[in-house]
Amino acid sequence: MFTLKKPSFQKTFDAQLFQELRQKVNETVSVLESERKPEITVKAILFPLLYITFYASALLWGSNTYVLYGCYAMLGFLLVIIFLNLIHDAVHQTLFKSKRVNNWYVHFFDIMGANSYIWKIRHIRLHHNYPNVMGWDSDIEQSDIARIFPHGSYSKMHKYQHIYLPLLYPFYLINWLLIRDFKDFFNKKKIIWKVTTIPTVEYIKLFLFKAFFLFYMIVLPVLFLKVSFATAFTAFLVMMFTASIISLLVLLTPHASSESEFPLPDADGKMPSGWLVHQLSCTNDIKEDNWFTRFFMGCFNYHIAHHLFPAVNHVYYPEVTKIIEQFTAENHLPYRRFSLANSLKKHYQLLKRNAVRENIFEETM
Repeated sequence: MFTLKKPSFQKTFDAQLFQELRQKVNETVSVLESERKPEITVKAILFPLLYITFYASALLWGSNTYVLYGCYAMLGFLLVIIFLNLIHDAVHQTLFKSKRVNNWYVHFFDIMGANSYIWKIRHIRLHHNYPNVMGWDSDIEQSDIARIFPHGSYSKMHKYQHIYLPLLYPFYLINWLLIRDFKDFFNKKKIIWKVTTIPTVEYIKLFLFKAFFLFYMIVLPVLFLKVSFATAFTAFLVMMFTASIISLLVLLTPHASSESEFPLPDADGKMPSGWLVHQLSCTNDIKEDNWFTRFFMGCFNYHIAHHLFPAVNHVYYPEVTKIIEQFTAENHLPYRRFSLANSLKKHYQLLKRNAVRENIFEETM
């Protein structure tokens, strides 16, 4: 069970500690700003152009099925890359200086099939404010078929979730774009309704953008290339499966782990710790760090830096993480980092641990 009251964090010593940490981070970002800004601009132009190029290539040469499927696989990869590097930073107002331009840029997410309005609420107002808090973190609490929270409701099917969920993960984006968005709009029992009332115009935009996405992804290739609907739909599935697998390698590991904590608020909505300790206890970093993770994957391996400093663009996270790692060690605060393989293993362990009704970790209840 969870409280209906909005969770609030303890007023503890970590507020002062965080101000010290923030000052060090701001100084580092200021020094690096002139060096890193060009990379942000290059990505903002390059990645959307690549998306358009591969889509145009699909329309021009997609009568060859292998070319069509290859181009759609690249579109799936680029969908994730644009989300991680650009859409995600734009919604945090760190892509451009102008708030208006950032808000405009987020609409690329609508063009690529998601609903930017509902995702912004899920991500900013719920996930970032209350990570791993049952009843408030909509990124973790996505579907009844998955029992991620140790204290979540249990059904008999959860006994096998560590078996069937990995098999369903390739359908993650299909569920997000074509099912979950609609559920959040029309099911008022969903978490997002605790913090917003959806304007009528957003319902109109929901249907218009979804129709446009499906039209240019499936219908237009049928009309333009004269391929069968089955071929175009298969290409669409290739895109969705590619995007799902790549995105989940990034999105599963930072929070949904056997090493992460899932604190519960009390009846008055009070959390057991302060904001800083909560963020550190519920988030994990990934060890792998190279040019690919930095340039293409939006430095999502440095996820703790993002949760502590969401108003800092991802290009600064490697240096910010060094400051965080030293700071947490000096102040005896939690900091966790695992290899990608180990992180995926810990996600599987979480699924298996929560597949049973009784949970030996329920002493925090």
